[in-house]
Amino acid sequence: MTKVGIALLPEINPATDDRWARIETYGFAHAWCLDHLAWRSLADSPWHATVPTLAAAALTTRRMSLGTFVATPNFRHPVPFSKELMTLDVMSAGRLKVGVGAGTPGLDSTIIGTPQLSPRERMNRFEEFLTLLDLLLTQPRTIWSGDWFNAVDARTVPPPTQRPRPDLIVAANGPRGMRIAAHHGDAWATMGTAPFGSPPQDWWSGVGQAVRRFNEVAAAAAGSTRPGFRRYLDMGAGPGPAVSTDKVCADILRARDLGFTDVVIPWPRTSEPYTGSESVFEGLAEQLDAQGELVQP
Repeated sequence: MTKVGIALLPEINPATDDRWARIETYGFAHAWCLDHLAWRSLADSPWHATVPTLAAAALTTRRMSLGTFVATPNFRHPVPFSKELMTLDVMSAGRLKVGVGAGTPGLDSTIIGTPQLSPRERMNRFEEFLTLLDLLLTQPRTIWSGDWFNAVDARTVPPPTQRPRPDLIVAANGPRGMRIAAHHGDAWATMGTAPFGSPPQDWWSGVGQAVRRFNEVAAAAAGSTRPGFRRYLDMGAGPGPAVSTDKVCADILRARDLGFTDVVIPWPRTSEPYTGSESVFEGLAEQLDAQGELVQP
C-alpha cells in the first residue's frame, strides 16, 4: 500500500494556519512545507519561512510526520540548518522528515547573490551538503573543512529525538543524484523527468523513465540502501488537477503500481497553482487506513 501525504505552500500566517490540524484529522500520513524563499508566480505574494511554519505545525499536530519539501543548499548552510532540524524533531516528538535536493537555478539562489552554478557544481555542492548534514545530525561535535562548507566545532546538543537522526529523503531525477539517494538517503523522491507543466500523459511517461533509471541505480548499489528504504512521488508537477476523489485515488494507485511507497499531493488552493476543492480530499480521507495508506485494492 502507499502512504499519502500533503504539500502545503507557506502562504498563511503560521500562527493562524489551521490546515495542518485539518490534514492530520483527515488521517494523512505526512505533511510538508515547500522550502523556498520565493516561488514561481507567487514571488510577490505572502510566503512565510519554512522552519517557523513547521514549528507551528508541530505544536498543533500530534501524529503525522512533518517535513521540508525540499531543502537545498541554494540558500541553506548545513550548520544552522541542522540546529533548526534538531529543534523541529524535538518539538515534534520525533516526527520530522527532511526532504533535500541539489536545487535548481532560480530565485532561491539569485536572491542572496549566489553565482549561478553548472549542474556538476550543484551536484558537487549537494553531495557535500548532504554528507555534512548527516554528520551534524548524528554526532554531538563536528569539524569539517570542505570545498563548499565549513564547520568549526559545531555542536548538536541535544541530539534529535529520532536516532540516529530524522530520515533524509533525497530528491533526484538524474543518475548521479539517484546514486547519492541510494547510498546516503533513507528514501528517494522524484517528480519525474518531464518539464514542469507537461501534459499528464507526458508527465507519467517521465515518472516511468525516472523509475527505470532508479531501478538501474538501485540494482548497481545492491546492499547499499538502508533498511526500509522508501520511494516518494511528488504529484504536484503534473498528473493534472485534483478534480475528483476518484481521479486522485486512480493517480495514487498508478504511482503504487510504479513502486512508490509514498505520494505527496499539493493541498488545493482557490487559484493557480493547484486550484481545487478541499471536498476532494475529504473524500480521499475516507479511503485511508489508520497509517494514512490508501486501502483500495
